[in-house]
This record gives sequence, C-alpha cells and structure tokens, in this order.
Amino acid sequence: MPRDLPIGNGNILVAFDKDYRLREFYFPHVGEENHTKGEPFRFGVFTDGQFSWIPEGWQLRKEYLDDSLITNVELSNPSQNLRIFANDMVDFHENLYLKKLIIENMSDREKEVRLFLAQDFHIYGNEIGDTAEFRPENNSLLHYKQERYFLINVYANSKYGIETFATGNKQTGAFEGTWKDAEDGILSENPIAQGSVDSVIGITLKLKPKEKQTCFYWICVGTQWEEVKTLNEIVKKKGPELFLNRTLNYWKLWVNKEPLKTTSLPDRIVWLYKKSLLIARTQINNCGSIISANDSDVMYFNRDTYSYMWPRDGALTAYALDLAGYGITIDFYNFCNKVIEKKGYFLHKYTPTGSLASSWHPWLKEKKPQLPIQEDETALVIWALWKHYLIFRDIEFIKPLYKTLIKRSADFMMNYRDEKTGLPLPSYDLWEERQGILTFTVSTVIGGLIASANFTEAFGEKELADEYRKGAQKMRDGMDRYLYLENEKRFARMINFNRDGSVQVDPTIDASLYGTFAFGAYLPDDEKVKNTMDQISTKLWCNPSGGVARYENDSYYRVDSTGPGNPWFITTLWLAQYYIAVAKEKKDLEKPLSILQWVADHALPSGVLAEQINPNTQEPLSVSPLTWSHATYITVVQEYLNKYAQIEIKKGC
Repeated sequence: MPRDLPIGNGNILVAFDKDYRLREFYFPHVGEENHTKGEPFRFGVFTDGQFSWIPEGWQLRKEYLDDSLITNVELSNPSQNLRIFANDMVDFHENLYLKKLIIENMSDREKEVRLFLAQDFHIYGNEIGDTAEFRPENNSLLHYKQERYFLINVYANSKYGIETFATGNKQTGAFEGTWKDAEDGILSENPIAQGSVDSVIGITLKLKPKEKQTCFYWICVGTQWEEVKTLNEIVKKKGPELFLNRTLNYWKLWVNKEPLKTTSLPDRIVWLYKKSLLIARTQINNCGSIISANDSDVMYFNRDTYSYMWPRDGALTAYALDLAGYGITIDFYNFCNKVIEKKGYFLHKYTPTGSLASSWHPWLKEKKPQLPIQEDETALVIWALWKHYLIFRDIEFIKPLYKTLIKRSADFMMNYRDEKTGLPLPSYDLWEERQGILTFTVSTVIGGLIASANFTEAFGEKELADEYRKGAQKMRDGMDRYLYLENEKRFARMINFNRDGSVQVDPTIDASLYGTFAFGAYLPDDEKVKNTMDQISTKLWCNPSGGVARYENDSYYRVDSTGPGNPWFITTLWLAQYYIAVAKEKKDLEKPLSILQWVADHALPSGVLAEQINPNTQEPLSVSPLTWSHATYITVVQEYLNKYAQIEIKKGC
C-alpha cells in the first residue's frame, strides 16, 4: 500500500497510507527508528449508536494545503451526516506532530460525536518492553521505552487534557489490541500497560445543527520525560494553532524561495514541481543523508526497506535541489565526505546516520575476493559536487572536501581501470542486479573524472587535471570500441571480458543508456546517442499507460507479461531530458513538456510519485514516495526552463 502525505522536519517523518491511517513515524532520523513498524494508528468515530474506523463508510479527499507540508484532508460520511476536515503537520522546528480537526454536523438536529485516536507504537521498531501510561499531572498519555518518549495530548471543548483513554495489550494471547475497546464508544481508562501495548484517547463533542467545532491532537517527541513534558507546556502556553500557522508560513517561504519563470509551463506542472521540492525535503535528514524511500510495506517483498542512503540517489537528488537553488545539499556532501572509504570509493548503501547498511553484493565471487561496489555511486557524487560548485561558487565549502573526497575519489576512478582497454573494472549496475562493465557506469565515471579535472585545475594542479582528462578520454575510446554495437546501432547495456580475451555482450535495451549524454561522455546530438535513445523510446514505451520501462522484460513487480515491464517515473523523465538536451527550437520542447504532463497526471492527488505504476490500472507500485522520482522531476523542469530561456535568447539575438 503506497505511502501518502509525508510530513516532517528532518528529524521526524510521518506518513499515511491511502486510507489516511498513520503508518510511518520516524525519529530521531528520517528512515531510522520507525516507531510504528508500519502498523496503523487508527482514527474512529462514534455517533448515533454507530461506530466506524476510517475509512469504513467514509469518503476521503487527501491533499496538502497550498505550498506547504501540512495536509488538507476531507472526510465525509453521508449516512452519519458528518464531515471532518483534518490538517496534519510536523512543526518545522520542534519535534512535534500535530493534528487539527474540524467536525461539522451536517444534520438538522443536535449530535454527540465521539472521536477516537488509537496509537500503536512499536518503539525502536519493536513492541518488546514498551510502556503506555496515563500521566495525571498534565492529563496526557505517554508511550516510552529507553530514550524514546511520546507524549499525547489534546485540546477540545475549550480545555487542555485527555478526558477519556485506555491503555492495554495488543497481539498477545487473546488481546487483539486496545483499539477494539473504542468500538462500543466507551473506553476502559486502564491507566498503564507494559510489554506489547497500545492506547486510545477519546474526545466527545456536542454539536448543534449545522455547527462546526475544532479540536487539536498532538504528540510531543523526545529522548526523556522532561523534554516532552516541557514541549507539551509550550504547546499549551502558545496554543496549537500558532504552531500550525507558523509551520504553514515557513513552508510557503521555503518553497517559494526561488520563484520560477513559469510562463512556459502549465499550472499542473508547476504544482507538481513545488510538491516535489517539499516531498523530497521530507526524505532528507538534518544530518545530510538523503533517503531513498520510507515505505515499510516493502518489507514484505524481501524483509528489508528502502530507508537507506544510496550515494547515487543522493547525488542525483542533490543535483536537482542545487539546480532549484537549495543549498541544503552541503550537508549531503559533508555526509559523503564522512562515509567514503579511505581508498576513495563508496560502498553499496548507508544508514541515515552513516553506518554501512545491509547489502547483497558479495566480497567473494567464484572463490576470489572482489570489491562489491556500484562505481557509478562514487562517480556521481563528484559529478554532482562540481555542478554544485558551478551554481554556488562556494569555495570555502569545497576547500575541506578537495583532498579527502574529490581527489581521493578521482584517484580511485583512475586506478580502478583495465590498463588495456581503459574501461573501468567490473562493478554492479545501478539496478543492483548484474555485474560487469556497464555503459551507464562508464558514462558516470567519465563524468566524474571530468569533474575531478575541473576541480584540480581550479586548485592549480594542471598536470593532475590533464591526467584525469586523459583517463576520461581513454574510457570514451573504450566505449566507442567495445560498448557501441555497430549492427544494432546502439550501445550495449553491459559487456564482460572472458579469460580468452573475447567479449561477452549484453545487448539489452536499457533506459539507463541515457547516461551516455547525461554526464558528458557524449554530446546529446551524437549519432550513437541518437540511435540509442530512439530505440529506448520505441522499445521500452509501455501501452496503454504510457511511460518508459527500465529495460526489456523487466520482472521487478511486473504485472503484464505482454509489455517490456512497468513504467517508472525516472526512466520516463530520462527520455524528456534527452529531448530537452537536443532541442533547438520551441517546438522541440513539446515532447518533454508532454512527458512532464504525463508524470503530473499519474501522481497521487497529493503530488506523491511512486517508483513505478501498474501499466493497466495506473496505480502506484513498489515504494511511495520515491525521492529519486521527485528529484528527477525537479531536474527536468529546471532543464526545460533553462533550454527554453536559451532558445528565447538565441531568437532575440
């Protein structure tokens, strides 16, 4: 089930599922310590003797308030003559999750409405040794374990404090969960439970005909009791509405920091561009790591998640944010400088705090040691860092990275080559499925070496810069000789050299071949690139949905055996990048504009982009949101606007 409406502040990430059930609650790092384990926090309503857990019998509309990371949710139940408006937010500064609820009685008679909010914490990602208790000194509920505290409180009927509650055991013996206690409209008020526990709080409102009433619910998050107790008092002193308003104003200021010249873009594309900036920000830790995705349902696929930092995904996201004018990426590059290996390469992936993450790339293959890396990850960090420098010219920031990150990576890329061909030694591909000498990887290494040459020349080391450029040129010659297939008139996905010197070719058409022009290995109008991209657009286009599959016969989450695979947002947007790169007149920009529109049309109503979609139903597949999807959309919009401006200037001249 895809995640929707992510909200956060770089310490906390909260996300809901399609049924508006809170399913992800990360703290103190985005992607690390999911205190729900993907289990739902339920929201129920009791009125006229009837109880329902949302979404049962309710119609949902889920969006954000304009230009913000505050949800704008409408819940309506015609049979109960009720409507609920909800705004969820994480304060931009404090570790505070807050929900505002407006309850509307749409009937012509007075109604008593009881709201029930159930908390199903799995603190530190498990339910062992948790405690849930009522704290009478401030009429709050508290869930805690070790150094994680979650204080729950409300404001309703013009007063602070929880009036009715229950704590108890869940999924233990005969106990399904304390949330069941709410279904008769009355809570037991058991004051404490330990072990595998959950809790429920109740709010009772009496509404006159056609009346609306407002209440607030919040969770203060911290590492000790005094911390959350103090934050709760601050919320009560300042009022919960203030926190909502200040966070709304902050995100409006943030997302409009760099106004777009949008005269050439339809409103829907501008809308998704802003949403992508905001949603991407929710996946970025304040310590610098950029997380791929935070959707715990994917655990059922391989008992692992996407809640890691891949240097490749992070670099391409940083590039997108730099293009958009957001210098927050300096924390990412500092993070990379911290985790890079002393020999100058990045390993597979990292946890949000920089530890080595889980991997399936072995250090031993066919009884021989090997380096289990995806070399494109190393190359793209340096490539993106040079792009960052070109935009911001922040030499004081680059200086401490020059020796430990830039030169160290460049020397590795130069040394990790086959002396005869000049090509990089085999590594794993960006899809993490195969190992060899990949066109995409070689293209990124060329881009990384050129960037390294630019840096070293800027720092006055011209001879070293010349070495890096010669290394890049020799790789380019190797691509011409070994990776371009003259008969097929396109690049191969991958080659491997056999022991006898013969070449084993993987000729599969793969969307990642866009890398040949994207990082500077070839000019976009090179005939080799054109031939390759033409075949990608014809062979990998999905029908009837539209969009581009990763490669021929892609089996990952595949739902239709007749097409090439499922359409991915990033691969479809890569085609748009090519059309932009070769555009010479305004009419040439119609194709990429239509792709941007296609992506916007297939986003969730909130603006969230998944990894891929079902080609038959158009529904999201795999993780959602995928940071890379949003980053690529930001990149393509920026590249479109830059090319549009270039054409305008040329036309004016």
